[in-house]
Amino acid sequence: MSKVKKTEFRPDDFVVYPTHGVGRIVSIEEQEVAGLRLEMFVISFEKDKMTLRVPTARASEIGMRGLSTPDLVERALDTLKGKARVKRQMWSRRAVEYEAKINSGDLISIAEVVRDLHRSDDQREQSYSERRAL
Repeated sequence: MSKVKKTEFRPDDFVVYPTHGVGRIVSIEEQEVAGLRLEMFVISFEKDKMTLRVPTARASEIGMRGLSTPDLVERALDTLKGKARVKRQMWSRRAVEYEAKINSGDLISIAEVVRDLHRSDDQREQSYSERRAL
């Protein structure tokens, strides 16, 4: 395993997990998995009534991050207001790129995906896959 910063998050911190949204770190505990002792973040997602355990060494690799600053939110809103950049490549390639941006957890990248997938009434019709991704 690669060396990463020792636990940048603490209990009671709110974090964003890419596929589940905002959760609160309840505790940091050690757990034995496949014969290895791992330090884990125990994250509670109140909305889904779910608890998730994430190895501390892989948290940033997975895309877990702290809440965004007001400045970053403002930049993301500016990105959303920008003109959509529709690439002329096959949908399957765009879909892979969009999914990677969404799973990165980066607010600006997610705003780019939403901006590019959103269609106003005067633009051409979206495919089923595009509507589903949005």
